[in-house]
Amino acid sequence: MKNVIAILFLVAVFCIGCKDAKKEEELTQMEQVMAIHDEVMPKMGRLGELVGQLKEKVDTTEAGKQYQAAMLDLQKANEDMMQWMMGFGDRFDSEEILEGKPLSDEKKAWLDEEEVKVQEVKKSINSSIEKAEALLGEK
Repeated sequence: MKNVIAILFLVAVFCIGCKDAKKEEELTQMEQVMAIHDEVMPKMGRLGELVGQLKEKVDTTEAGKQYQAAMLDLQKANEDMMQWMMGFGDRFDSEEILEGKPLSDEKKAWLDEEEVKVQEVKKSINSSIEKAEALLGEK
């Protein structure tokens, strides 16, 4: 687990530099996937903040149930991100992620799958934050 976190940290640092240095259309598929990750990863702290705010409002009333549903959506988005990162780290090594090492045909297919998955994670994170903020009257 520590290796996965260390790799993803390095990937985040690397891809931030890559994104600044290259135009979007010049990014490799691996860089595009990591750019999506890097876009939503900073929002994970906000997920936690919102869970804390919503948790205080959960009760058996109708409003309390709405807060609970929003809290569960945030928690699922967080879990989705953690699972995606672990699965991605299991499929690709640091040279493939950081150095652009060529991928086998199998890994190219995996990268296609991972791109779809990380797009879904992004949607989940963004929509759960948006809903929670709206419910809390923050937007």
